Amino acid sequence: MKKWFATSLTMSLSILMVLTACNTKATEQPISSDASTTSTTPVKKGDISVSVYDRGNIPAAEGTLENNRWTKFINENGPANVKYVPIPRNDAAQKFNVLFASGLAPDIINEFDPNIINPLIDQKQLMPLNDLIEKNSVEYKKVLQDYPALKKVATSPDGNMYKIGRVLESFPSYAIFIRADWLKKLNLDVPKTTEDLYKVAKAFAEQDPDGNGKKDTYGMAMSYRSEYVIDMMFGNPVELYGLVNDQPSRAFENAKLATEFKKRLFDEGLIDKDFVNDKNGAKAKQDFLNGKMGIFPTFVGSWFDSTVTDIQTLKKAVPDADVIPIALPKSPVGEFIPDVQSPVQMTTAINAKTKDPVAAIKYIDFMDRISTGTALLFGMEGSHYKNDVNGCPQNIDPNKSKTEVSWAGDYAQSYSRLLLGKCSFFENQYNTDIPEQKAGLDMFNKAESLYLDSSKKYRFVTLQELIPAFPKDMQTSFNTAKKQITDTWLKSVLSGDKYSADQAYKDVLTEWDKAGGKQMDDFIIGWYKNSKDSSFMMKDLWETVAKQAQMKK
Repeated sequence: MKKWFATSLTMSLSILMVLTACNTKATEQPISSDASTTSTTPVKKGDISVSVYDRGNIPAAEGTLENNRWTKFINENGPANVKYVPIPRNDAAQKFNVLFASGLAPDIINEFDPNIINPLIDQKQLMPLNDLIEKNSVEYKKVLQDYPALKKVATSPDGNMYKIGRVLESFPSYAIFIRADWLKKLNLDVPKTTEDLYKVAKAFAEQDPDGNGKKDTYGMAMSYRSEYVIDMMFGNPVELYGLVNDQPSRAFENAKLATEFKKRLFDEGLIDKDFVNDKNGAKAKQDFLNGKMGIFPTFVGSWFDSTVTDIQTLKKAVPDADVIPIALPKSPVGEFIPDVQSPVQMTTAINAKTKDPVAAIKYIDFMDRISTGTALLFGMEGSHYKNDVNGCPQNIDPNKSKTEVSWAGDYAQSYSRLLLGKCSFFENQYNTDIPEQKAGLDMFNKAESLYLDSSKKYRFVTLQELIPAFPKDMQTSFNTAKKQITDTWLKSVLSGDKYSADQAYKDVLTEWDKAGGKQMDDFIIGWYKNSKDSSFMMKDLWETVAKQAQMKK
């Protein structure tokens, strides 16, 4: 499950510091959906439990996931008494399985992964929401009305909505950052192809680009999500399906090419030989920020952090460092864009056994209010942000916001971040009066021009979370085969001459065939044939991106 939402996820990333409000004070007292009543008697709050991702990123001084300034804000201002249930971000499936099996699952399930949510729908463990929304919702019902694509994606084949969704800016979730000063020093050009990339990585690892007389630099990163970027270059959908000759395919040939490239980097010592044990990519990032790595393919959790905070950290170690984003180099199977954030995203569901579904939907409405979203995603006006001349919030102190606010976005997982047009976009995070932030905005704009390019390919048949999950009878087989296949490719990378990529490819085909791969392929091919005209596909993404570009003007 980890790789399914490498992007999405992002949204962790995107969750962390997305700009969400124009001319709206986060300090205003949010009103109840029952505000039409003239009674002065306080409305009794319901009691609900809500899942929230545990990323281990809350500073100790801020409290715990269950008790901190933002949980207090929600409980004081919201329509319900909320108990938060931590869900390990990298082990969400197992945690939810245990909670549902024991009857302890929370009332509101905040989860992106359809491989987790869809089986719960099949098991009738999640509540159909059509009537609940129609009769008791105000804010979320309006979002559905204003964004018909959201309702289309949310509606299951049986006509019911089991998922709550959000609309947000579509942006690149990954990037390749490279040391331009090292390129200049070694008289190298920006790599245009994967072969160029290999040669640059080799030079960075072997030609002493930092000038300290030691062979102590890495060409590039390949741990954790950095490896995903290599897969993107080669159109390798990893656990999902790509398009080959306009038909969904597991694209194992592309996976073999990606494996050969990874194997080459590993065999020649151009990457950290212990990359497998860098489980969260922290060491690779530290190497890059310490000036010991030249090419850093990475998931971008926060574009502001990646282009401002991280760059300033690097410059403390290497004052003359110059970092630029580059396009994914062209591979033998074409030129691809990295994974991107879906502008229509399913995030949340309600437990079928919840005792107070009205309190649950009112809580979701509360989360869809501009005042709530602004607070959780950007903090409090006057303390964390101020409105600029356009009425859009800007950070007052990025370090303060990082400590006190950046982790709070997970509580607003269902909030539609695109409700306020121009002020909702990432670019408004940057204060262009500050040179470092102006440079960061330039990096972000450059990355968008490179990565949001409709002329290039995308490694999935559509946005990854919109590819349907297998029926229950296929899913177990798929999960087993997925692990075997992932382990087979990794074994080839690590085994030198003892286990070639060609042999791994043959073994993967055998493993897939034994697992009933043809049946799974036929399921996805059938879905694509019957649903591509009515589903959210890549053409819809590019239309949405074009509309967003107009909104920014």
